[in-house]
Amino acid sequence: MRNYFIFPIDSFVKTFSRIESGTVFEFTISTENAVLNEQVINVGDVVLATLNNKVYYNLIVSSISSDYIVFKKSFEIEKEIEINLGNLGELEIVSQENYEKICSELFMDYQKTREIDNKENLEEFQEIKDKVIGQFVFKVLDFLYKKDDLAKINHLISKNADPKYSSIKYEDLSLTSIFKTSETELNSEDLKFKDEKPRFFEKVLFSRAGEYYYLSTEWTAGKDSRLDLLTFKKVIEINYPEFSISEESNEYIFSLSSIRNLGLDQKPFDLKSFQDFCEKSGLIFDQQLVRRFAASLCTKPFVICSGLSGSGKTKLAQAFAKWISADKSQYKIVPVGSDWTNREPLLGYPNALDNLEYVVPENGVLELMIRAKLNYENSSEPTKPYFLILDEMNLSHVERYFADFLSTMESGDEIPLHTIDKERNDIPQTIKLPKNLFIIGTVNIDETTYMFSPKVLDRANTIEFRLTESDLIKFISSERKMNLDVLSSQGSNMSNGFIKLAVSETDKKLLSKSNDLVLFFTELKKSGAEFGYRTASEIGRLMKILELLGEKDDSLLDIAIMQKLLPKLHGSRSKLTNTLTTLAKFCVDGALKSFDGKDDEFRKQYFIPLENLTSDKAGNIKYKISFEKITRMHKNAVENGFTSYAEA
Repeated sequence: MRNYFIFPIDSFVKTFSRIESGTVFEFTISTENAVLNEQVINVGDVVLATLNNKVYYNLIVSSISSDYIVFKKSFEIEKEIEINLGNLGELEIVSQENYEKICSELFMDYQKTREIDNKENLEEFQEIKDKVIGQFVFKVLDFLYKKDDLAKINHLISKNADPKYSSIKYEDLSLTSIFKTSETELNSEDLKFKDEKPRFFEKVLFSRAGEYYYLSTEWTAGKDSRLDLLTFKKVIEINYPEFSISEESNEYIFSLSSIRNLGLDQKPFDLKSFQDFCEKSGLIFDQQLVRRFAASLCTKPFVICSGLSGSGKTKLAQAFAKWISADKSQYKIVPVGSDWTNREPLLGYPNALDNLEYVVPENGVLELMIRAKLNYENSSEPTKPYFLILDEMNLSHVERYFADFLSTMESGDEIPLHTIDKERNDIPQTIKLPKNLFIIGTVNIDETTYMFSPKVLDRANTIEFRLTESDLIKFISSERKMNLDVLSSQGSNMSNGFIKLAVSETDKKLLSKSNDLVLFFTELKKSGAEFGYRTASEIGRLMKILELLGEKDDSLLDIAIMQKLLPKLHGSRSKLTNTLTTLAKFCVDGALKSFDGKDDEFRKQYFIPLENLTSDKAGNIKYKISFEKITRMHKNAVENGFTSYAEA
């Protein structure tokens, strides 16, 4: 994640003003007039320099040595704003929120501001798009050659030890053997290798110093290969910051950069905005349910939505993804098949008939994971959330097709995909679940589905969806038609805040509820459903994030009990009726003492619908959501001889 700095200046103004926006330049920052103050600054960090609060220069760190820092200047603007920016000549770190607040003030009067470019008029520029990486790279370099003879990267091109090949090298970035060169034009046979496959485009890309340059066709979408798109993207965007490279709907795009790319229009994450847009789109969700959903995603990026068919499980997941995503490339809804017996429907497989081919699943799951990973690892652009929604997740045994995901969620290890030469394949050999990938599974319970094992439930937050009479009445009386397009990208300017909340470190916040947690642990242990350190830690994190999103008091632990402790509870009437009664007592103030040895009396007074309880008894219930669930599970155990958290 990038850091942000403020740098008030005076005599250095000529240094910054002489530099064109988009130009990389060296600047010695560790002088007596520019104290670093022991701040750690890294490549990709942003420095906002200001002259007397009147002129502002946005600088992005390009590289660092022991003596100086190399910046690229992305914009310059003259405007006076009333903000305290620290001491003259001192580089001070600020929060991203404060940085964005300053930039919002600077650009308040500009609705469509582009980064300043004093050299060329780019108003007529047309985006370059292609679905094939090699062809896309060819088009981009061809455009830049026609634009300025590759002036900004020309000096980065150097001959290999074998002079027939040339590479592009910038700092620690390298595009090895990107070109084949010749003093005479080559034919198609000259551009093949021993396996007779064409390794370079037949069309000459450009000529330089009396030689023809042919571009390699061997590109990958990953990183750490000889020629990969991520390295190409970094080289181009550092040296041509007026342009950006992105991917959308399996298509690569070369477009003009804008202030939006710097994250200047980002706002703090506001869940109420999502709730308001849900209402405008015709969706009806309880506000607490929405808070539980968002807090669960931020606690751990694996959420299971269970409950009545047609109660809005998939719609809530889809609505949130559409609202916070900038485009459709950030989310996928994938229906799980009943024939999913291994990981191939999600991750693909090496082709046994062609040892150079990896078969990618058509549902786009693997491409989504790769996009999320590339975005998370790219410090030059804001980190965006990506969503994988597995619809009807339990139509097949989850433990079979989802085993690799469950394992890496805890270990943090990479998932091995193949051993194919990575230079010949667009799919990386391994992939790690990035922290900006959120997985949501929806679950229905009937004779065609499978139950979850404790291993799955232990790694997720499980949210139950239920309808009440008031919910149904509200839905029937609403005349608004459902239109999810109303939600599209309306919260994309809050995605940074959402990501920051999801990856932030939190205290466990368990001490105040330690007694109640120990009571639940002891009782659950009797039926083999006790919890471990991981669950306890995640309960604490869930409570903290719920509090940040507006929940308070007893509802914090109530929701945690409902989502983290009760889902693993299942068994026969003889096994669970006493346990469920005791758990219900834990949810009622004073019940353990008042009804000690009086289980029948307690059930007679409290195991009735909440709306039928007297006001004093209803007021005694401190964990209402969990209490209501426990009483329903007890009722099922008595009437059916068996009970579980999951209900049809």
